Amino acid sequence: MRPFTYERAQDLAQAARAGRGTGQGQTDAPVQYLAGGATLVDLMKLDVLRPQRVVDITPLQQDHAAIEAGPAGLRMGALAKMSAAADHPAVQRDYPVIAQSLQLAASAQLRNMATLGGNLLQRTRCPYYRDPSWSACNKRAPGSGCSAIGGVNRTHAVLGVDDSCIAQYPGDFAVALAALGAELELMGPGGARTLPLEALHRPPGGTPQVETTLASGELITAIRTPAGPWTRRSLYLKVRDRASYEFALASAAVALDLDGDVVRQARIGLGGMAYRPWRAREAETLLAGKPLTEAAAEAAARAAFAGAVTHGGNDFKPELGRRTLVRALLQAAKLEA
Repeated sequence: MRPFTYERAQDLAQAARAGRGTGQGQTDAPVQYLAGGATLVDLMKLDVLRPQRVVDITPLQQDHAAIEAGPAGLRMGALAKMSAAADHPAVQRDYPVIAQSLQLAASAQLRNMATLGGNLLQRTRCPYYRDPSWSACNKRAPGSGCSAIGGVNRTHAVLGVDDSCIAQYPGDFAVALAALGAELELMGPGGARTLPLEALHRPPGGTPQVETTLASGELITAIRTPAGPWTRRSLYLKVRDRASYEFALASAAVALDLDGDVVRQARIGLGGMAYRPWRAREAETLLAGKPLTEAAAEAAARAAFAGAVTHGGNDFKPELGRRTLVRALLQAAKLEA
């Protein structure tokens, strides 16, 4: 780990000023924010992130860690711990897909340390990104190439990729939020604004080193999930190499509004498959107005992965993703609303 200066932010304004002029979501950003530290500290130890200054925002927890549920929906402070949200009675009862996505993530120790906002901003687990001895990584060294395309890419993305990067987004929580149409409350030097969760992560687009759409000095302060008739009939299904403390090879967040067995509306998020939490809108459209049969679920799954692009080691992932989605849809259909 390289030398850096450490600063504790006492309020949002100070935190925003500290980050002014630095690229948000970039590996080479000279200022990095510290919340739970579950990603930041690891990457600093690996010499992937080399900030000149670390701004600790944990003193802001008192004002930005509340979890509130009401008729309009669910609002969770960005500095709430993952474990607090996973164990919250209203989240478990009315938004089970969110609770399950958190319960299936990381380990109990990490969930007690990591924050919701930090979890949304976690970096890829691509080994070429996390090992500086590999010179070709466009996320770490723009213009150097992507070692994963011709290398070991079993876990890598198959949706939304291009020749500049095939790294996958590793999170679970954001996949559930994408399915439910969550929005983020942001605060920065330019003031407050809201951002759809789906718009947080940028596609590779030849510049994969710029991962988010956050402005300079901007912080996530809260996550809002609207209420809807589909939130209670929801679940998160995660397929991985081992039963705990492992990232998804494929996952599906499904929320359904049914009239008998007919789909009024389906909400679908996919994980382990793309550079960001992926909303499968084509599959949702295909299911609307139809009985949720196994054949309908399979057709929706084919639509969800119609644009998949593989690179050898991850050739199995579209089929695994399709089967995961079918299973999640059929399981969700059996739930009580």
